[in-house]
Amino acid sequence: MSYVQHWRKSSYSADAPDNACVELAHAPDAAILLRESDDPRTVITTTPTALRAFTRSVRAGRLDHLFR
Repeated sequence: MSYVQHWRKSSYSADAPDNACVELAHAPDAAILLRESDDPRTVITTTPTALRAFTRSVRAGRLDHLFR
């Protein structure tokens, strides 16, 4: 990415070096950027609407069957 973002992670994430977590940033075009802290070069871009729908699904347990 050619522009500088301010990456944020959950306040629940510890600062230990081996603690990987998802980090978020806003892109200038209003997109949401996501990356895994242990592989910061891989970035996924989404929209606020799609991210909201995904987090609602996770919270509601609608994706739990994927891990059984």
